[in-house]
Amino acid sequence: MVFSSPEFLFLFLPLVVLGYYLLLHFQQTRAITAFLFAASLLYYAYWRPENTWLILASIGVNYGLGQLIAQADRFRRTLFAAGIALNLSALGYYKYTDFAISSLNTLLHTDFPLRGIVLPIGISFFTFQQIAYLSDIYTKKHDPAHEGFLNYCCFVCFFPQLIAGPIVHHQEMMPQFFNSGNHSVHWENIYHGLLILSIGLAKKVLIADNLSPIVHYCFDETGSLTFLEAALGSISYTLQLYFDFSGYSDMAIGCALFFNIHLPWNFNSPYKATDIQDFWRRWHITLSRWLRDYLYIPLGGNRRGTGRTLGNLFVTFLLGGLWHGAAWTFVLWGALHGLALAGHRIWSQMFRKKMPAVPAWLLTFAFINAAWIVFRAPSFERVRKFIDAFLGYNDFLFRVNFRTQIIKVTIWSSFTQVCLFVLACLLLTASCNTQKIIRMKHSAILYIFSLLFALCCIVVSMPDVGSEFIYSQF
Repeated sequence: MVFSSPEFLFLFLPLVVLGYYLLLHFQQTRAITAFLFAASLLYYAYWRPENTWLILASIGVNYGLGQLIAQADRFRRTLFAAGIALNLSALGYYKYTDFAISSLNTLLHTDFPLRGIVLPIGISFFTFQQIAYLSDIYTKKHDPAHEGFLNYCCFVCFFPQLIAGPIVHHQEMMPQFFNSGNHSVHWENIYHGLLILSIGLAKKVLIADNLSPIVHYCFDETGSLTFLEAALGSISYTLQLYFDFSGYSDMAIGCALFFNIHLPWNFNSPYKATDIQDFWRRWHITLSRWLRDYLYIPLGGNRRGTGRTLGNLFVTFLLGGLWHGAAWTFVLWGALHGLALAGHRIWSQMFRKKMPAVPAWLLTFAFINAAWIVFRAPSFERVRKFIDAFLGYNDFLFRVNFRTQIIKVTIWSSFTQVCLFVLACLLLTASCNTQKIIRMKHSAILYIFSLLFALCCIVVSMPDVGSEFIYSQF
């Protein structure tokens, strides 16, 4: 049930919000958590009901292990290791079995059949959250004694963040479910929730979905590309991914506020970054936090010398790339970011001086844009075609056939309008973000909200609207 679909916006979400406030009105506060858990299970089961057992089993096993680890004097390490192994085994089976078989076939020239395993939606996100939960109990950063099983169920399943994050910590979420102060009507939360939801929806249906046909044609359909054609395709994907994923995150944050739950911000103008470290402080912030706290620091962080630090950075992002998807292109993307972060650290230690802002931004954006090509490309052959285009092997300017096809697949009536739309989207990433908008004067916010909400309702009501969010596949 995609956030931008009519089923979610005009049926599921209003009914769940109505049920929540009815329970508040009749002071049935004990039933609220159970109601949210049931609604979240219904949301999860909407696509493939047969996968519901997996998330329920994951919840039960991890909650039980958490209680055992917290109470155990002996075998704590064994229980913790077993918990990590079980979580990673489930993720590995569903996400990487066919990838492993395919890679083995390529390496050994064998012909083992693929299993055709369908990836359960959201498994990467709820697996990461529960690994963090077990880790914090094992390191005694968290005591689960008084939080309750239903609160834990809501922490894992809460539908706004279940499918694609933000990746939340139990310590920032679970207290909110049993905080009595949240069991009342907070009009400020409803107001901001509507605004943030509308901004996220606009990012998705007005911007990302209109960039999608350009990206699809450049990456999946056309053959060779000229320099400008490759630039248009790659920048369009860079923008599509940002507006699509930050739009999802905004909608998740907005939906959660209807239930007096505050989710963490996931984006902060990442394409304004002036170095690669700055980018990862702004892009998918909750994933960066998870990788730092539960992978980079346990590996040793920066405590064991420069060489070990550089190796830890590389391994962290190599595994972060693999987490995104079962393909060697994702591994290469992670490796590129790991090398870039290691290179940035070496530069910072050698020169202890930042580059001027403009060249630093240009270099950072160029690298990020190039790395997204690897991330999006369906194969290394397609990556090579983009490299050939940027090296000037296939001419420089837009070809007539390319311009004609782009106009056919988009809503625009001229190729100039397409280019202006992409340029406007690029300028928008640099001029504002959601956090800025909600800090504006109330009159301006009301105007923006009314305009966005009206436009989005018109677009969402049209046929063939409600395409999947990109990060739901991860």
